[in-house]
Amino acid sequence: MQQAIVEAHRERLAGFEPQPVPPTRETDPVFLSALAACSQLGYIAADALCLARAWTAQTLRLGAFDPARWPDAPADFGLQPRPHAAPFAPCPKNLGLYAVLPDAQWVSRMAHAGVPTLQLRFKGNDAQAIAREVRAAIQGVKGTPARLFINDHWRIALDEGAYGVHLGQEDLDQLCAADIALVRRSGTRLGLSTHGYAEMLRADRLSPSYIAMGAVFPTTLKAMPTAPQGLERLADYARLMHAYPLVAIGGITPEHLAAIQAAGVGSAAMVRAIVQASEPQAAVRRLLHLMGSTWGEAE
Repeated sequence: MQQAIVEAHRERLAGFEPQPVPPTRETDPVFLSALAACSQLGYIAADALCLARAWTAQTLRLGAFDPARWPDAPADFGLQPRPHAAPFAPCPKNLGLYAVLPDAQWVSRMAHAGVPTLQLRFKGNDAQAIAREVRAAIQGVKGTPARLFINDHWRIALDEGAYGVHLGQEDLDQLCAADIALVRRSGTRLGLSTHGYAEMLRADRLSPSYIAMGAVFPTTLKAMPTAPQGLERLADYARLMHAYPLVAIGGITPEHLAAIQAAGVGSAAMVRAIVQASEPQAAVRRLLHLMGSTWGEAE
């Protein structure tokens, strides 16, 4: 069974280094075969374990083992039934062009240039400077239809009435249950970064407003916990998490946009293609044209 899985998916999932098979007390032959196969195909331990459980559940549900059928049914992964009991406030299914920007000035410029979704990713430890940037960014999108998410600085975002906040896995680790409940009660939208199956399942338990998936391609902007995921994995993730608004992120260029849309993802987050462009407004016009109106309209 292990080799049958590998042979069925080796070509489309090529390019990843085989990983050590994680230890397990499971004895089910489908589980063990899928675990070894997914490790051989390059999935890290946490993701290989998720896939092995899903493959076991899929086999029980279908009544037969099918090596060619990559698991993508939400119930086989243990995702929450929908509608969720306590979801975060919703945002549009397609968030369109998603610009990740370093400061409030950039946020204002891109909101007025027509970018539908924006994220302020302001780095620094000065609490007063952070508060000023968050307030200025929220002020900068007023009068435009842009949706603004604040990265990391969720408390000031809530205080200032931001449309949404975006958190990475490390940020999530620092929040207690009461913090998460506070964000949910506020009506602020929550976006979460994920880098594979285990993190997507963790995100699903919180019922966020959207899920970001990456890094799709190599990026030099930040150190990533996993190898670039590529388009085939992105498409697999999108099939599993199709009920959520999805954002692809990491090393995305204009040339990737059609393939990302074809993978079933309704938004592409971009940094360098905008902030490093010689004429950012012209770059945005081109990106919006490439993405077209089907990639999301402002709420």
